[in-house]
Amino acid sequence: MISDKDIPENYHKGRGAQFNPHNRFAKNDYVKEHDEGIDDWEDQPQKTSFILGKSKSIVNKVASPDVGMAYSLNPYQGCEHGCTYCYARNAHEYWGFSAGLDFERKIIVKTDAPALFRKFLERKHWDASTISLSGNTDCYQPAERKFKITRQLLEIALEYKQPIGMITKNALILRDKDILQEMAKLNLVMVYVSINSLNEDLRSKMEPRTTTAKQRLKIVEDLTKAGIPMGVMVAPLVPGLSDHEIPVVLKAVANAGAVSAGYTIVRLNGAIAGIFEDWLKKNYPDRFEKVWHLIQSCHGGNVNDSRFGDRMRGDGNIAQLIKDNFKLHCRLNHLNKKKVELNNSLFQVPKVQLRLF
Repeated sequence: MISDKDIPENYHKGRGAQFNPHNRFAKNDYVKEHDEGIDDWEDQPQKTSFILGKSKSIVNKVASPDVGMAYSLNPYQGCEHGCTYCYARNAHEYWGFSAGLDFERKIIVKTDAPALFRKFLERKHWDASTISLSGNTDCYQPAERKFKITRQLLEIALEYKQPIGMITKNALILRDKDILQEMAKLNLVMVYVSINSLNEDLRSKMEPRTTTAKQRLKIVEDLTKAGIPMGVMVAPLVPGLSDHEIPVVLKAVANAGAVSAGYTIVRLNGAIAGIFEDWLKKNYPDRFEKVWHLIQSCHGGNVNDSRFGDRMRGDGNIAQLIKDNFKLHCRLNHLNKKKVELNNSLFQVPKVQLRLF
């Protein structure tokens, strides 16, 4: 681990990515050669900016068979949490931005999401399948405090009796406990919290603008007491950095009230490989080679595997050890005893009262 005095002067504290890799869809690239004469380069510290975006649709059908969701809804693109490993980084390139610092500093806010959500739910043959918030970036990231789009979406879901699955690593979800509690009474919601480490030093470096693990356990405890079924994703596990925490994490989440738990092993696809490699070298230079090779051992010698069924859990000896350890401690902590099935039989498009005058 490097101390503050060892961090390079151009290290962006509070950010996960430390540079902007080239967007693979961009025709041009920019190179800095004589920065001593230029004081406004893009990679200088910047505040987060919000871009109000327009979308043609808001609910996406998920084709991947191994992500545990059929439909996803993302009110934001980009995420200020800045998790170095985030697979959603690559999607930022479709918007013309970089998967690196841009992903954390240029947040697209889908202000029309509530109207589009209503439109989607009123489709003639919609079967009220569970929709997940969010499949891409965190629906409770800091931007939500200002824009409140996620809360509007939950209000609509409750109105239509639409089942919702949620995953977050931000304590802002507690703001909406009132709505979630009403949905839970009708068996319309299941919430997952992401906790991949209880090590605060690691969390602050790998997930720089997220809430602490202690606060995430409080989310599980508070929402469980409110009658909301809670699960935890111990994801992604990074071999050599966080996989040894499986027993203590699962014990802690079970004690907090979680009823289910899942995991993934980190995979570094697209631009994320370079971003994570740079971060790992700067923050854990003494462990870089070991961690990098352990990740490769889980993906057939690469840091990424795109094969369905293997890409999320990995294969090989290390991946098998992680799988067995996770399964054992789920059993010891009475997790995953029963699958939570949400109720889609109550779904109904609200009737509109027509005014005659």
